[in-house]
Amino acid sequence: MLYDIRLHLSYDYDAAAGGGRHQVRVLPPTIAGVQRVVAASLSFTPAPGERSDFTDFFGNNVTSLAFRDAHDALDIRMSARVSVSRPEPGLDVSPNLQRLREELGSVRSLAPDSPHHFLAASDHAGIDAAITAYAKDSVAGSTVATVMDLCNRIQRDFTYDGKATTVQTRASDAFGLKRGVCQDFSHIMIAGLRGLGIPAGYVSGFLRTIPPKGKPRLEGADAMHAWVKAWCGRDAGWQEFDPTNGMRASNDHITVGYGRDYSDVAPIVGVLKTTGGQAAEQAVDVIPVMLEKV
Repeated sequence: MLYDIRLHLSYDYDAAAGGGRHQVRVLPPTIAGVQRVVAASLSFTPAPGERSDFTDFFGNNVTSLAFRDAHDALDIRMSARVSVSRPEPGLDVSPNLQRLREELGSVRSLAPDSPHHFLAASDHAGIDAAITAYAKDSVAGSTVATVMDLCNRIQRDFTYDGKATTVQTRASDAFGLKRGVCQDFSHIMIAGLRGLGIPAGYVSGFLRTIPPKGKPRLEGADAMHAWVKAWCGRDAGWQEFDPTNGMRASNDHITVGYGRDYSDVAPIVGVLKTTGGQAAEQAVDVIPVMLEKV
């Protein structure tokens, strides 16, 4: 699938900010065997006094900004054309959990995709006794079957509620509420898998949404999405699952970044000098590109 993606993040400050520094992670990367970025751009209003672009430890595209002049708003616009072609799931060659632990012990790499980085508790996805007990009911014959069952149960058992949580909400709090958004469901799944000894990480990106039959697609109605990657053994490797929708990641999922949880891939983090609060808005368009046959 080929997509045109547009993202608009806007921040209005109660009082003018005298300066600020931010890191922005919204540009999708090219990932071998998954997606290819044809073109991409990222712009800021006002223009920053300093800007540098780099790749972080996990391979995510990062833009670092510094503002020195006073400004009462910040607009971030990203546009990209991305081709997504995920491989179809093959035969389940993943081991059971006991064998998975043995295979994990034989991994000596500490490269960015090493499963060892995704096994311990993290800020938003701490290992929690109640979540681990919930996840144990999903244990099946293979790691993939276990992960898929937990993914499906979270989709069935939890209510999507955009007002129940914030970006600071931890997995344990969302689990107690039994409601939240894609970020919360992903953190709950990550915490549950880690409690079972399955390495799991957070995926930030975009999801194509399809309007109801006969209804027009709403501009800017989409939002950034989150799902989960799980290490399913030496032969099965990393596989991705979407607990919000009870499914594997498909060609409708466009990846922006990987991390241990949301804090590693937040769209924007930083500091600024101001007083009062701020209002933030986000709009995303994911538009399939229909190419004419010649």
